[in-house]
Amino acid sequence: MKIRLQPLQALYFTQFLSAFADNMILFVIAHLLRENGFSPAMLALVSISFFLPYIFLAPLVGPFADKHPKSFVLVIGNLIKALGVLLLFVIDHSSILFLMLCYFTVGVGAVVYSPAKYGILPELTRNEDELFHANARIEAYTIFAILTGIGGGGAIASMTAPLLSSAICLLIYLLSLALTFFIPRMKGNLSIRYGAEARRFFIDFQQLMGRPETSFALIGTGAFWMSSAVLRVAVLAWIPIALGINPESFSVSLILATTSIGIIAGAFLAPKLVPLAQFTRSLTFGFGMFLIIVLFPWIHVTAIAIALLLLVGFMGGVFIIPMNTVLQEEGKKMVGSGKTIAIQNFIENLLMAVGSGIYYLIVYTGISISGAIVGQGLLLLVFLLYLAKYRKRIAG
Repeated sequence: MKIRLQPLQALYFTQFLSAFADNMILFVIAHLLRENGFSPAMLALVSISFFLPYIFLAPLVGPFADKHPKSFVLVIGNLIKALGVLLLFVIDHSSILFLMLCYFTVGVGAVVYSPAKYGILPELTRNEDELFHANARIEAYTIFAILTGIGGGGAIASMTAPLLSSAICLLIYLLSLALTFFIPRMKGNLSIRYGAEARRFFIDFQQLMGRPETSFALIGTGAFWMSSAVLRVAVLAWIPIALGINPESFSVSLILATTSIGIIAGAFLAPKLVPLAQFTRSLTFGFGMFLIIVLFPWIHVTAIAIALLLLVGFMGGVFIIPMNTVLQEEGKKMVGSGKTIAIQNFIENLLMAVGSGIYYLIVYTGISISGAIVGQGLLLLVFLLYLAKYRKRIAG
């Protein structure tokens, strides 16, 4: 049994390191933007470049992961991410397009990596019980990586020169890549044809969107991640202005990380607060999330800001987990787990790109960061009101 778990342990650690660096690199680029005199709004523009590969490559990355050995696909994903960081050493940092290219390249690596890390789990487990626990563990490692990547990774980026923090990021990706070689290389399905699978992707998309339960969950989880992506960028710019903290201080990223702690707490308590049979009740916590977001412009006390970030994360965790669970269970029956995740990634990243684009335009027109946060809250409200009307189609 111990020997059997060794590849899984390698997978957990490679996933943790890769996800940690994914979150840390955003702070490295944010540091470079400040150093080169770019406005805070430009970080939203750079963020969009990370989401684009998820949108355009969504129909192809699942078939790519299935056609080749998944441990090999993990290596390819990490290599592409490392290439994105390596570009930071040779590009002109005063060019926003070059910085976007770096983050876009990391995004390509992330979208290639994503389906393989889930798809390899059935190959490394012997039964459904082992698979269930493996899924739970890889999610736990991912959440912990996001939390430490924002807090610890952000702190490293703020306390070191950009090139040094870039080098640390590169080493983390390479270490993640090295651990992948402890995972067995099993044959893929060489008969897969990308054209046919791409067409199947859009058929599956229509099927999931055609059913009220899965459509509700796809739109709801997409709206959550849209708000989360924009708030991460907006609050990163808002904290120094509203709370009077040096933007170079590591405390900025630590304060921002409290949102992730709230999400973890909300995710843990979600099953107790929202019965799965009545999962649309999670919408109440979505409205709570909106109300907290629109309070931010009036907050100038650090302790209160931390409390609100914890609370908005908690509301978000309770909001998203029931919908995620229903989507995974129903999607598995309808089109399969992997395809459901691919479609969910497509919608979430499409909405994250749209939300980030709207945020950029709001700030670009001269509206304050606080005004842009309220604008994001109102955009979330539009989705929530639509879902409130849509849930009448769902029985019970």
